[in-house]
Amino acid sequence: MNSPQNSYVHGVGMQPLLPLTVDGLLRQTAERFGSIEALVVPHQSVRWTWNELQNRVEKFAAGFRALGLKPGDRIGIWAPNCWEWVVTQFASARAGLILVNINPAYRLGELSYALEKTGCAALIVTPALKSSNYVEMLNELVPELAGSSTGKLESSKFPNLKTLLLLGDKTEAGFIPFNTLPDMATAQEFNEVEMLQNTLQFDDPINIQFTSGTTGTPKASTLTHHNIVNNAWFVGAQMKLTDADRMCIPVPMYHCFGMVLGTLCCVAHGSTMVFASESFDSAATFEVIEAERCTVLHGVPTMFIAELEVPEFQQRDLSSLRTGIMAGAPCPVELMRRVMDEMHLTEITIAYGMTETGPVSFQTSVDDPVERRVTTVGRVLPHIEIKIVDEEGRMVPRGTPGELLTRGYCVMPYYWNDPERTAKAIDSAHWIASGDVAVLDEDDYCQIVGRIKDMLIRGGENIFPREIEEFIYQHPAVEQVEVIGVPDEKYGEEVCAWIKLREGTSATAEEIRDFCRGKIAHFKVPYYIKFVDSFPMTITGKVQKYVMREQMSDELRKLQSAKS
Repeated sequence: MNSPQNSYVHGVGMQPLLPLTVDGLLRQTAERFGSIEALVVPHQSVRWTWNELQNRVEKFAAGFRALGLKPGDRIGIWAPNCWEWVVTQFASARAGLILVNINPAYRLGELSYALEKTGCAALIVTPALKSSNYVEMLNELVPELAGSSTGKLESSKFPNLKTLLLLGDKTEAGFIPFNTLPDMATAQEFNEVEMLQNTLQFDDPINIQFTSGTTGTPKASTLTHHNIVNNAWFVGAQMKLTDADRMCIPVPMYHCFGMVLGTLCCVAHGSTMVFASESFDSAATFEVIEAERCTVLHGVPTMFIAELEVPEFQQRDLSSLRTGIMAGAPCPVELMRRVMDEMHLTEITIAYGMTETGPVSFQTSVDDPVERRVTTVGRVLPHIEIKIVDEEGRMVPRGTPGELLTRGYCVMPYYWNDPERTAKAIDSAHWIASGDVAVLDEDDYCQIVGRIKDMLIRGGENIFPREIEEFIYQHPAVEQVEVIGVPDEKYGEEVCAWIKLREGTSATAEEIRDFCRGKIAHFKVPYYIKFVDSFPMTITGKVQKYVMREQMSDELRKLQSAKS
């Protein structure tokens, strides 16, 4: 029973946890919905049923085996959204491999770290994306590549890396064409992979994802079949997904949002996966929604902002849309209202979690009252526990802010090859800390107040930027606002707001301050206001506030120096 006094809640539900591997889930879905469309990728002319997808997964899994890859080996993928990503996701799982997701924005230093950290035995690469030539980058990173025998790379820097696979139709020295994998498999490899399904366990690690930390090297979160299969199932249940739904997936596949809340969620419920483009393109997203009559749309807040600002937005037919997920960053209340009203996403949900929790722990439901869906992150999902604690680790009363901790099936077992960081992240009772400040109300709904590290202290007052952001979002000229704290000699820190205005509108700093005065506490009214055209962002659409703080602090120092 959930305590009404303490900030603790245990999610309950009628559906038990699924004791399935990723491949077991796919096979189950293919058996149920074989002739229904599973994957649609218009820019690659792909339109496959579940039976067709399952058939390709089996062939590529046997192909991985023919390469000499063994269960437990790590296989990396450095590519944008494409059919090959989906096939690799499920074929690697069937072959017992651990998939390592590599951000397409990574450069040599980051790629080198990822390959060394995980000891990848194989790497799947797209030839190029936008201004990046991945083949050239790999030849620079691995000088032995050009002279190596195909599939028999001998690298002094990466001794485990033996095989490089190239997507597309081009051939390059040292690379095996990805499309030739099925032809490499014999009946023996097919039999070996089939027999393997009797030995794979749902607690086996299946996926490594790098968290985008603001300091230090990225952490290699290691997720199991059990983590992501069940998270995908319960997240989809919150949206009431069925085999009649068609999900547009503009979020990146290398991230949990794409491969767990996107493709795996579709597999769990038999919904069709639809890719609009290799990387996010708001116009292409609308075209695919119209053409494919998509009912589900995912995105981080900045994606929805971009979609709402597309010039031809009003001419688009989005009437097929029903639900989806907004997550990955704080979701402004006013943005949620616009998405529900103007994009036909009347049943859109907000999800909250972290990569280390597979990823979702809280989510609103399509049945929740509108006010709950726009102002909270919902209730905890089934079979997950959360508690909110103070600085000393003691549970706080309901309605009191504190740090959110999570426990349950969704929590990763460890960071790959990093026992020290694992011990710091997961305590002896198996709770993992989020670094987020949250409030739990008497009805078990949760509000995320902000990040502990983003909190600023002005003259002894604790201020969470999100509260100020939510208020300023109500100004009709404001498209996006991000609030940070900057150093101040008198108060320790001062409130600073970066604001992007809507196209065709105007506002001054004083007008913004006047909008705030008398409606929020005087110490929360931004002292500094900077109008910008864009924000420093990660590839997943998260605003990098630490970069903003550095830039703004530097600007203020220079200004002070010029005055003196």
